[in-house]
Amino acid sequence: MDYYNKEELIIRSMLERDSQILAEAFSAQGWDKPVSLFEKYYRRQESDEHLVCIAEVKNQLAGYVTLLPETSAGPFSSLKIPEIVDLNVLMDYQMDGVGSALLYCAEMLAGQFSDTVSLAVGLHYGYGAAQRLYVKKGYIPDGSGVWYQGSQLEQYADCVNDDELVLYLSKQLGQQENHHYNRL
Repeated sequence: MDYYNKEELIIRSMLERDSQILAEAFSAQGWDKPVSLFEKYYRRQESDEHLVCIAEVKNQLAGYVTLLPETSAGPFSSLKIPEIVDLNVLMDYQMDGVGSALLYCAEMLAGQFSDTVSLAVGLHYGYGAAQRLYVKKGYIPDGSGVWYQGSQLEQYADCVNDDELVLYLSKQLGQQENHHYNRL
């Protein structure tokens, strides 16, 4: 299914063959995204546990995002709010609007389940581009502070600034303005 199709950018649901291609492409740029991760996403998509959007630019895979219709962890777990999970764009396609388009599609899909969408973003510098993107697109912190390894981190608690140290953000849907996505 195509979710978005504009000029040279297509965003569609995941195909089984995408797993190997994505794993190889992310490995080539030094990112640890094993084929088993994408095979899991595909299986979960096929069982309606996850929605997976794949970005193609000029018929080349450029990135992906997944959406949980209801998050099962974090501060939104009891509120039945969808969660955007694992948005990644290959380096050759960054700063070209691919991440914005993926985020937009995930938000449109989330709107089928709720008027709010959530996500968690890492806090180390590797997530700097994502942090900026989410703020520019209207996401705000939920106020629960920092979470580490799936639990709310207590004040003054020790932690490691790794991928498990996150801040949860949310956004009210239906209020997107087209100028937020002018790079699509």
